[in-house]
Amino acid sequence: MKAGLAPGPSIRSLPISEAQAARALAAFRLSCPSLQRRADSSGLTRGADWQPACAAAATVGGGEARTFFAQWFEAVQVGDGKAFATGYYEPEIAGSLDRRSGYEVPIYGRPDNLIDVDLGLFSADLKGRKIRGRIDGTNFIPYFDRTEIDGGALDGHARIIAWAADPAEFFFLQIQGSGRLRLPNGRVIRIGYDSQNGRDYTGIGALMKQRGLLGPGQTSMQGIVQWLHDHPQEGQAIMRENRSFVFFRELDGPPLGALGLPVAAGVSAAADPKFVPLGAPVFLSMDRADATGLWVAQDTGGAIRGSNRFDTYWGAGDDARATAGGMAAHGTAFVLLPLGTLDRLAAERADGGALPNP
Repeated sequence: MKAGLAPGPSIRSLPISEAQAARALAAFRLSCPSLQRRADSSGLTRGADWQPACAAAATVGGGEARTFFAQWFEAVQVGDGKAFATGYYEPEIAGSLDRRSGYEVPIYGRPDNLIDVDLGLFSADLKGRKIRGRIDGTNFIPYFDRTEIDGGALDGHARIIAWAADPAEFFFLQIQGSGRLRLPNGRVIRIGYDSQNGRDYTGIGALMKQRGLLGPGQTSMQGIVQWLHDHPQEGQAIMRENRSFVFFRELDGPPLGALGLPVAAGVSAAADPKFVPLGAPVFLSMDRADATGLWVAQDTGGAIRGSNRFDTYWGAGDDARATAGGMAAHGTAFVLLPLGTLDRLAAERADGGALPNP
């Protein structure tokens, strides 16, 4: 944990409706097994810390969800608490299971030569850090980037799940992490995140804005896609500046987050697990009413880095696309941790622990 902690307001004082609390409670219940089993990369909690709240969650009756969060949690501000939230959704794009005219963009499964390395196995100082790459002779080197993959570097190493019709739409499906493919016969299949090439994510919207390529009103996802359609050659070059590349697998059910659990529209959010325990509730007080409320951190994202950076999930369809594509909310975030967590961390720090001051 590289950010300080400070007590937040009373949870009873937060503007959380009963309906919103009930949706968050349902997501929290799903997350409980992971919270109690997984190592918390943020270092804030231990599996046993969540046991009382998880046991209580299983017995909460109708109309008692808001009281449940107030009784079993305390609000904590991580760092300065200044939050920025974007949005993501489940896009639907045109695709084909076979390559044909108009469907030329390969959608790859995980390559057989992509290797994950847990650096914590080599040094305790690197606990929680992982890298991805490939073997070249006797060397472990970075995996192919987007330009190399576009050039055919995966030939013979990755199954092609399907072929997309629109490179710009597929580029944004990679950013979303999951989506639907509508086939020429009308059938729809779902695909979801399987892995990533280990390269850093670069947001092309910021690059395009810096270069003066986007005019007023064009900085939303919809505006960027339109520019890419209008400038295909320049657009391809800009997309390749994001060296990150996502690999997919077919899904039998709804989209899954980083915990391997279904994400729920209006309640699931992506966070940086270095600062927020995956599965923890988070209250966002933002300058947009639709982003304000109780969320549950059930996902991660290549662009979601930092103590108060969140990506809110909005589901599928035109309304979800419009909301997620234009979401850029600023405000304050409070992570909800099991009651007594701050006191325990303070005691550990007093005994020589490494928790930094706010």
